[in-house]
Amino acid sequence: MSLDSQETCVEGTVVAVRGAVVDVTFPDEAIPAINDALETTASDGRRILLEVEAQRDRSTVRTIALHNTNGLARGQQVRPLGGPLTVPVGEAVLGRLLDVTGSAGDRKDPLPEDAPRRPIHAAPPPLRAQGKASDPFRTGIKVVDLLTPLAQGGKAAMFGGAGVGKTVLVMELIHSMVAGYDGISVFSGIGERSREGHEMLLDMTDAGVLDRTVLVYGQMNEPPGARWRVPMTALTIAEHFRDAEQKNVLLLMDNVFRFVQAGSEVSGLLGRLPSRVGYQPTLATEVAELQERIASVGEASVTAIEAVYVPADDFTDPAVVAIAGHVDSMVVLSRAMAADGMYPSVDPIASSSILLDPLLVGEEHVRIANDVRRSIEHYRELQDVIALLGMEELSRDDRKVVERARRLQRFLTQPFTVTEAFTGMAGVSVDLEDTIAGCRAILEGECDEWDESSLFMVGTLEDARAKEEAAREAAS
Repeated sequence: MSLDSQETCVEGTVVAVRGAVVDVTFPDEAIPAINDALETTASDGRRILLEVEAQRDRSTVRTIALHNTNGLARGQQVRPLGGPLTVPVGEAVLGRLLDVTGSAGDRKDPLPEDAPRRPIHAAPPPLRAQGKASDPFRTGIKVVDLLTPLAQGGKAAMFGGAGVGKTVLVMELIHSMVAGYDGISVFSGIGERSREGHEMLLDMTDAGVLDRTVLVYGQMNEPPGARWRVPMTALTIAEHFRDAEQKNVLLLMDNVFRFVQAGSEVSGLLGRLPSRVGYQPTLATEVAELQERIASVGEASVTAIEAVYVPADDFTDPAVVAIAGHVDSMVVLSRAMAADGMYPSVDPIASSSILLDPLLVGEEHVRIANDVRRSIEHYRELQDVIALLGMEELSRDDRKVVERARRLQRFLTQPFTVTEAFTGMAGVSVDLEDTIAGCRAILEGECDEWDESSLFMVGTLEDARAKEEAAREAAS
């Protein structure tokens, strides 16, 4: 909604400013509704947007600022915008870096005044209008495609603690999927470092895909209100391409836990009593309001890939549990595997996907995936025995299972393109058929005589065979 059309709105007055919380009073009981946007001006002329979070009484509302409130004083006039915050959408925002209010932050020309706009708050599409999410979304990452296949039009989340490789995995997915993706990509940086946003902009430019990408950032130095609402802005842009232009959208979010964290800050600032582990009492509602809007409608889909920080590696954390309940594919990253140098450090046992069904991916895929899981799980059960007594005390069958499981773990590692500068190894993308064939060969004992290192950080089994032959030649 344009600001010029709001001249008839009754103006209010700032009566209290406590950090990011601003109380505004209105005359004649003309108070705005919850989630409506208000506009005011700081002493330095800077525009400040507020969002109504509570109606205190018949004339006063409590709002959260989406900008820094430095220079905002009591008595300042506040103008309602007549509805929720609206942001520009459509072709005008492609190739641009935006903030939570839809303002450009990339030092290019300002966005056109006539760009279409949509409110950031919207109801999810009705269930009867939603399409199915059953078509696999190939990533070229062996362990993901084999054990936790992603669904086009579905929601996938990468769960992991600090430093186990969530952002690197999301960046690799962006690199491998965006370049070959026939649609629009929207990246939402929630509470990101400015360095990461700058790197993302350069990477997208170098890959030649910036003209089909929108970057929406709420940096970690911004007020909690901005970090809380930035995924809504990104989702609004994605919904426009899905609904108005019938285009498939790839929505990438890093990091959804910071959305919950910002909501917790907002809840505390508003004076609400905390719930379990100090989280906001509205945690489940807020997560659902975001996640339920990610859906396919008709022929167009929104496919979401989300990074989720797991505080203190506690997967029973209420925020993690609330987010996990909405996703189709759970890619769980393991600190123990990361410590062993197994990258990507995806835990094959804890990770899961609703797509791993014979009717969707085929019986052979499911059989190999289950055999791989069973083998690695049996190896983990025997690890304590091996640590105490050594491999020699195992039965012949158990020793064979352990050796094959160790080879499978190494075969499911993979050099990434985004880490090429650090590792010196060229990144590889592997077809699902090659991954299944390689795992089948290992399970059937074709690689029992190979050195384990030949299977580490390679692409296909043929690459591993070449590595093994080169090692044998060098040894002889």
